[in-house]
Amino acid sequence: MREYTPDVIRNIGLVGHGGCGKTSLAEAMLFCAGEINRMGRVEEGNTRSDYTQDEQERQISLNATVLHAHWNGVKVNILDTPGYPDFVGEMKAALRASDNAVVVLSAVEGIGVGTERAWEFVEEYGLPGFFFVTQMGREYADFDKVLQSVRERFGSGVVPLEFPVDGGTGFHRIVDLLKMKLLTYTPGAQGRPKGEPIPAELESRAAEMREQLVEAVAEVSEELMERYFEGELGEEELKEGIRQGVRERSMFPLLCGDGPSNIGVDRLLDVVSDYGATPVDGEVVATRDGEEVRIPPEPDAPLSLLVFKTLSEPHVGELSFFRVYSGTLRSGAEVLNSNKGGVERVGQIYVMNGNERHEVGTTTTGDIGALVKLRDTHTGDTLCDRNNPVVLPGIKFPEPVIQIAVSPKAKGDEEKINSGLARLHEEDPTFTFRVDPELKQTILEGMGEMHLEVVISKLRHKFGVEVNVEEPRIPYRETILAPAEGHHRHKKQTGGRGQYGEVYLKIEPLERGAGFEFVDAITGGVIPAKFIPSVEKGVRETMAKGVLAGYPVVDLRATVYDGSFHPVDSNDISFKIAASMAFKDAFMKARPILLEPIYEVEVIVPEEYMGDVIGGLSGRRGKILGMEAREPLQVVRALVPLKELYRYSTTLRSITQGKGMHTQRFSHYEQVPQEIAEKIIQEAKEAKEK
Repeated sequence: MREYTPDVIRNIGLVGHGGCGKTSLAEAMLFCAGEINRMGRVEEGNTRSDYTQDEQERQISLNATVLHAHWNGVKVNILDTPGYPDFVGEMKAALRASDNAVVVLSAVEGIGVGTERAWEFVEEYGLPGFFFVTQMGREYADFDKVLQSVRERFGSGVVPLEFPVDGGTGFHRIVDLLKMKLLTYTPGAQGRPKGEPIPAELESRAAEMREQLVEAVAEVSEELMERYFEGELGEEELKEGIRQGVRERSMFPLLCGDGPSNIGVDRLLDVVSDYGATPVDGEVVATRDGEEVRIPPEPDAPLSLLVFKTLSEPHVGELSFFRVYSGTLRSGAEVLNSNKGGVERVGQIYVMNGNERHEVGTTTTGDIGALVKLRDTHTGDTLCDRNNPVVLPGIKFPEPVIQIAVSPKAKGDEEKINSGLARLHEEDPTFTFRVDPELKQTILEGMGEMHLEVVISKLRHKFGVEVNVEEPRIPYRETILAPAEGHHRHKKQTGGRGQYGEVYLKIEPLERGAGFEFVDAITGGVIPAKFIPSVEKGVRETMAKGVLAGYPVVDLRATVYDGSFHPVDSNDISFKIAASMAFKDAFMKARPILLEPIYEVEVIVPEEYMGDVIGGLSGRRGKILGMEAREPLQVVRALVPLKELYRYSTTLRSITQGKGMHTQRFSHYEQVPQEIAEKIIQEAKEAKEK
């Protein structure tokens, strides 16, 4: 297999809303470049990208898939990413390894919430971007409408390099604004289109759009602007300007076509090859001993690479997908994991096309590959030269938006479940789990209901364990609204030495989030100093167990101010018990309440669903904080109790026909309404009696 130098490598992430046609486009790119001799279809489950059992059953991408194509002397590494919000972590990881983003848009649906999320990550990483309007062969395809919405949302830097002729059923012609030619395609064919003069009826539109392109290029630099004023920019000057504009992110070329028919796909490969950023455009920023260092992205520099994805494959083991940022990785080398401090021995190195692997001896700067059987290296880790340790920036994954609880179907499977979940977390950092001692449940957190369904499916067919799914218990808290005093004398005589301790406590509320304060106000030795720690321990243990409904007590000050002791019968246990009972006595007089966790929720939806979304949030006891336009979408922010967010992602997708997306994060604790609190307290009493 030919080795490519970094300047002829292009790493592109295909991103966009779910169902916009990314996987079909990736398949067409492979076919167009001759990597495959027949295009698969998502509906038939035979594409190179969607090769896992879960993907084929659901007919959507769940994983970022690494593909590559060889095109006119350039190696194009294609990272096909999921558009479904549940798997947004895969998109973000893939973009971390990319030098360019191709934002794919459906000619029918246009911009979706997945497009918005993708663009957030493109902006975060500062990637050059291209837009590709696909599905032009579908009924109701509307290129002009999509172009207008893209320019409104992403700015005037979005510049078409072509436009379609007669979008919809039968679409097969595109006008190339660079060469000013009409390109006629044979749908489904692998060959290049036939170039012809632009028909008279299209000349006016072509001239107008060409002029807009030339003006956009002229604005890239003062030098090009001067040449523009002196006369028409030539083809080479246009290319030079587009290349500069793309790399400086002042220009975002837009193309069109149809993935399933392989129309316009060759043009996309041409454009990313000609104008896309290369791995050597700029320096690599890393840290060494906490200090920022810059590394030249050259094959002869010390090695640094980032593992951006981990995948457990049957019969292979764990595959670690990596991008080399500097140096050259060689099979048999010993490299340092600078995040963990351990040394890894590099075995076989593969280049990937979906699940097809080709072994190579080396991988150079800018290229993407996969390693097997690394001992302790996972997603986000840096591998580097042992004599030149550096840490590359990792991947900051989005916060989970849904929780479920699971329990084993078979007794004794707890260890197998925890081991399997730990492996799945290493594979997918957007999935987390914890065994919660307070709630006495194993809690799974993820990006959506389907995300966790896939995790449970993998747990079953990869690790052979079945689980029951339950609603997570809510971590309520107990506190007080008023000061109060309590008293208890613990006296026990059992023959021989007895027990004696008397405690007077005062409790008072603190502001929310203040925690707990214990004050020793004893004077005159009415309780000896050696027993004060036992008084505090009795209070703290009672607070941990709760008084009202068995939930931890928070945000109060407890002051021990009086008491009595017996010179023979008093001991630590006596004062601990007396303090516990005195605390309970005071607590029930202090207007006790329940607190519940409140989450800040942000919902992004098309405008037509705003009423349903706001009504739905209000029905979940949500408080609307505000709304803002993020054309062509709307953003709603609200505070919602965690109890009411169970399976909200599923409800949101249902009421928005899959076009809504939300994020959530913990905000604060707030008082539970009285009627709900009474029900929770009653349920806790009944559970205790059982």
